[in-house]
Amino acid sequence: MRVTQSMLSSNMLRNLSTSYSKMGKLQNQITSGSKISRPSDDPVIAVKGIGYRTNLNKVEQYQRNMNEVNNWLDTSDDTLDHVGIALIRTQELVTQAANDSNTPEDREKMKAEIDQLKLQIRDLANTKVGEKYLFSGTNTLSPVFSADGTTFMGQPFTKGAASTITPTSGFTNSVEIEVYDGVNLNVNTDAFGMFAQIDDLLTNVQNKLSNPVSSGTEIGALLGDISKAQNTVLENRADIGARQNRVEMMINRLATQEVVVTKQLSDNEDIDYEKAITEMVTQESIHQASLSVGAKIIQATLVDFIR
Repeated sequence: MRVTQSMLSSNMLRNLSTSYSKMGKLQNQITSGSKISRPSDDPVIAVKGIGYRTNLNKVEQYQRNMNEVNNWLDTSDDTLDHVGIALIRTQELVTQAANDSNTPEDREKMKAEIDQLKLQIRDLANTKVGEKYLFSGTNTLSPVFSADGTTFMGQPFTKGAASTITPTSGFTNSVEIEVYDGVNLNVNTDAFGMFAQIDDLLTNVQNKLSNPVSSGTEIGALLGDISKAQNTVLENRADIGARQNRVEMMINRLATQEVVVTKQLSDNEDIDYEKAITEMVTQESIHQASLSVGAKIIQATLVDFIR
């Protein structure tokens, strides 16, 4: 077969074009730090990258959810801490009132402070996280106690009868936030029994202090109920603390998962700079050699003779 000059020229140009393409691809990899610049470069790497990015986005969303979980639990714990402080003060006042040497004026002053403590605890029951009521179950837009104090958990109640009502549907439901695939954490506290118990207790204290015939012994008998209410608050705080411990473990798990997925994404897409630069230098040498050899193979043209 006769090898013509045009064949040599075409082959040389085709090989130079291929060499340029390889050099361009290596330059793009070194510049971007990625093995591919578009899915068609390597569909397998592209599909795997989509999967890794999806997992990474999910981990980031779960971490944002964890911030919300911590917000709910920390606020709940702080609120119950203040409820406990109010009960301690109530205990001190009842202990002081359980003395028959107190005058009616003394009892009236104690009752006035109990009145304020009762309002304080009702305000604490209506604590919000953002625009959501903390202890209202899934009825997050409805307060536990109405502003005028005539409704409790969505139901009207008579004085001193909070524990006898049946809460409106939703007030005792759990509020859950997803923190991992298939893992939901309960972030609220079922506070119906606790606040009903405390509200009824304070109403009884008010009634005893208002009644002039109540003896110190009768008032002192309320100390046992106060102790039970304090235990209820502590039990709820212990439950919150247990959930906070689990949250810490989930945060550590998510942090580990983020590192693992990020490494997988890097291994899938990021180039090995040392290897890419070495290949680039090699390809440049091959290209220069091709240009040199091609210049010797291609015969002189008429243009070369008419200079």
